[in-house]
Amino acid sequence: MSSTTRTAGRALWVSLRAMILFTLILGIGYTLLIWAVGLAMPAQANGSLLRDASGNVVGSALIGQSFADADGKPMPQYFQPRPSAAGDGYDGGASSGSNLGPESPDLLDAIAERQAEIAAVEGVPPAAVPADAVTASGSGLDPDISPEYAQLQVDRVAAARGLPADRVRALVEAQTRGRELGYLGEPTVNVLELNLALDRMEG
Repeated sequence: MSSTTRTAGRALWVSLRAMILFTLILGIGYTLLIWAVGLAMPAQANGSLLRDASGNVVGSALIGQSFADADGKPMPQYFQPRPSAAGDGYDGGASSGSNLGPESPDLLDAIAERQAEIAAVEGVPPAAVPADAVTASGSGLDPDISPEYAQLQVDRVAAARGLPADRVRALVEAQTRGRELGYLGEPTVNVLELNLALDRMEG
C-alpha cells in the first residue's frame, strides 16, 4: 500500500470520527441539554406567556403591546408603553426601530410632538417627560418602561379607575424590577404585567 493511500485512508478515518463525535455532541447532546433546560423552565420555554384573571393568555412578558381603543387612542385606565416602530406598533412579525439618527429632523419633530402630547395628557411640563416615553426601542417590541415613566402615569390611571393614587403608586413600586445582578442595565417596569396587576387589584 502506498503512502498516499495510507494518508488518504487515515484522513478519511479522522474525518469519520470527527463527524461521529460532533454528531453526538451537537446533534444529540446539545438537543438533550436544551430539552432539559426547557423542562426546568417551562414558562420561559413556552414564551413567557401572561394570563389574565380568567386564565386567558393575553400576551408575553417579552413583547410589548399597545393599550389603545379601536380608534388608536391610548386608554386612560391603563399604563402606556413607549412608542413602537414595529409595523403598526408592537408587531412581532415586523420588529424594527425607526432607523433615524439622533440628529434626524424627522426624529426630533416626532419626539417634540410626543413630548407635548404626553405632557398634556399627564398634566406635567414637557421637560418632565422621560426619554423612553418619546423614543422607540431598537426592536420596537420593548415590553418595559422606566419607573419614572410609570410614576408619571399614576395620577391619570388612578383617576380613570377611581382608585387612590397612593395605592396605584405602591403597585408601580412593587412591579419595578431592579438592575440585573444588581448592576447591569436600569430598573424597569413591565407594562403588561403592571396592567394585569392593576386589573386584579380592581377585580
